[in-house]
Amino acid sequence: MITGPLPDIAARFSRFLGQWWSHDALVIFTRECTGRPRKVAGNREIVDRVTIDELDEIKQSLEPGGVVAGIRSLGGGRRRVWAIRDTGDTLLVLVPRPSRTGAPDPDEIAAMFGIVATSIQQQVAQASPDYLAESRAASSERARTIAELTEVHEATLSSILGTLRSNDLDDRRSRITASETASAALIALRSAGAADRALSEEAVTTAFARLQGELRPLLRHRDVEVDYVDPPADGRPLPGEVAHAARAMVRAIVLAFGAQPVLTRLRIAWDCDGDNVLIEVRDQGPGAIDRNALTRQLSGRLHTLRGRIEIESIAGWGSRVMLTIPLDPPTARPDEHLLSTLNPRELEVLAHLAVGKRNRAIAEELGISQSTIKFHVAAVLKKLDVANRGEAGAIGMRAGIASGDAYAALGTS
Repeated sequence: MITGPLPDIAARFSRFLGQWWSHDALVIFTRECTGRPRKVAGNREIVDRVTIDELDEIKQSLEPGGVVAGIRSLGGGRRRVWAIRDTGDTLLVLVPRPSRTGAPDPDEIAAMFGIVATSIQQQVAQASPDYLAESRAASSERARTIAELTEVHEATLSSILGTLRSNDLDDRRSRITASETASAALIALRSAGAADRALSEEAVTTAFARLQGELRPLLRHRDVEVDYVDPPADGRPLPGEVAHAARAMVRAIVLAFGAQPVLTRLRIAWDCDGDNVLIEVRDQGPGAIDRNALTRQLSGRLHTLRGRIEIESIAGWGSRVMLTIPLDPPTARPDEHLLSTLNPRELEVLAHLAVGKRNRAIAEELGISQSTIKFHVAAVLKKLDVANRGEAGAIGMRAGIASGDAYAALGTS
């Protein structure tokens, strides 16, 4: 149920629940996934119309761990739904089939959904390169679609307002009423983009505060003095993918510093220059961090986000790690969304294709037969809609999906 690409987790969970509880639609809503906060399965006439406002309204009617069954607004209409809000603040909404009576056992569904919600949270927190690539592609596409729709509807509503305000028309009262309706619709439309940005971005100060909370358990039992240097309060907001990746990488850096024989003081600073988030972690220690291992660990995420890493380490004086991560995504590529169709094994194979490995070398690396690798390569080519291994490898490399050896090379280039 939890194995496979994150975007398809709703479909897998729906199939799993369908064995005991038949339903027309299933929606998982989590604000942690900036690319696809709504993960859906079932009747497209329902799930394609589900809005963030509808899900928020259902969620706000529930306490964490709470369950509700009844008629709610969902997918553009009033429907009978069954919903649960996980203690981690992830929402599950089921639309039972009309012939279905009764309700599922809330404890059983809560336990199953808890596993799914935890899996989503872990994948987001780890911010792996494939998650970042898929999420950034989804966020970019959503932002582009919203911008286009806003422009079209704004032009239409403005045209209506211009017509209704014309002195050449009769029936003053009808014009006033229609004008007020169109004005309200125009205001609501313009605010929709702001609501979506609030969902997909984090204030840089909020992201930094969350980092401090995440580091606290790692340093709780260490006699380490930590100096936090806050980013500017007016700094540019961080895209969700960047915020998750930045926190994941700082955690990895702190763990690398903590692996040294002695660690007495850390300084963690974030800053913004308008185009990038700038991260610096330094210590007063023996200067004995494993630079190659740390570079290898971070390079996958950094390459996916087009970031850079610099590491300075001087024996007896200490170490300093600096990360530069752009806030704007690269120009959208039509092949990026196809990466979400690959399962974990196919992503592994693509990582090796990205650095030009042949089937025999991939088989030895993954510990499986060459015939199995051949099968996986064929599946990758089909899903990515490419003609050969080179084209598939190019897509993987552009998305930052490459094998560990390649990560190390990318990080030190």
